[in-house]
Amino acid sequence: MRLTIERAALLKALTHVQSVVERRNTIPILSNVLLTAQDNALRLTATDLDIEIAENAFADVERPGATSAPAQYLYDFVRKLPDKAAVKFDLGGDDPRLSVWAGKARLNLPVLPAQDFPLMPVDALATRFDIHPNDLKRLIDKTRFAISTEETRYYLNGIYLHTVVQEGKPVLRGVATDGHRLALADTAAPDGAQGMPGVIVPRKTITELRRLLDDANGSVEIAASDQKIRFQIGDAVLTSKLIDGSFPEYARVIPKNNTKILRVENAAFREAVDRVSTVSAERSRSVKMALDGDRLTLTVNNPDAGLATEDVAAEYESEPMEIGFNARYLLDVADQIEGDSAQFEFADSGSPTLVRDEKDTDALFVLMPLRV
Repeated sequence: MRLTIERAALLKALTHVQSVVERRNTIPILSNVLLTAQDNALRLTATDLDIEIAENAFADVERPGATSAPAQYLYDFVRKLPDKAAVKFDLGGDDPRLSVWAGKARLNLPVLPAQDFPLMPVDALATRFDIHPNDLKRLIDKTRFAISTEETRYYLNGIYLHTVVQEGKPVLRGVATDGHRLALADTAAPDGAQGMPGVIVPRKTITELRRLLDDANGSVEIAASDQKIRFQIGDAVLTSKLIDGSFPEYARVIPKNNTKILRVENAAFREAVDRVSTVSAERSRSVKMALDGDRLTLTVNNPDAGLATEDVAAEYESEPMEIGFNARYLLDVADQIEGDSAQFEFADSGSPTLVRDEKDTDALFVLMPLRV
């Protein structure tokens, strides 16, 4: 294998694929990136056996070939090369290692056979559709903060992507919950998405996908089956196994008849929560909200650290009430509100609370209260 490639093109592809590689591997070849040179392109592939990312980069291929080399060392070397450098790869001859050099900088890397690299089998992906990258970004950004990190409930460790009919129109919906909070976002279902099986996309896949979407120019092609999902974004292809489990019937926990309405300026509310939570106990991080007319009082009482209170202007016309929430959860939801104000809908101090964004009516959030 012998080729020349621009540093910028190589670094972009390496940045995308190397992030899937686990730092500690019991299988040596999983620390490598597969390099395949042919037809004026260098294809880079990395996998952790659950996720595979592959990307093509234009290259001047003098001699086609394939091998695998340590991903992290190659990435760090290329990252530190000067801009606009021409990077040369050479494998063959007396040295069994892969030679990589640019100018006077040279790196020789050990290799493992390309045929030993574990490529993910290609399944029949029956559902196929294209989606605008901004729509997919929104579904991810509005919901991923609520993904559970509790491994025992593995079926909550991702975003549940599925189609539903909402007000007579098909929508593509993303939902995430950790049992304490729930985030939901809808977008118009693209052509071909109707009838898509409900799939749970793992947390790590969501992280890698979101990183790829930052460089997306055209539409994203999604193909899915019951077991795998594939995203094609320009020259990059991300293929992932899905979480094999049943997502809970989330609609049952979304309150329908919460009649006590609180409206509050979101930026002021977020800043106030952040300030009073300074003294909150790390384990509970509970903030008490006292609602009374045009005033919302936030209180945190920590016997070991002190008492913090702050009043925030609000609109509230129901009878006075007190309710507590995890401060971190309030801040996470406030970060997703795009409009000037957030609307909280309460039933009582012990029931789930619904939070809406006046600017984005296709998203909603549910918070479970705490005892305070």
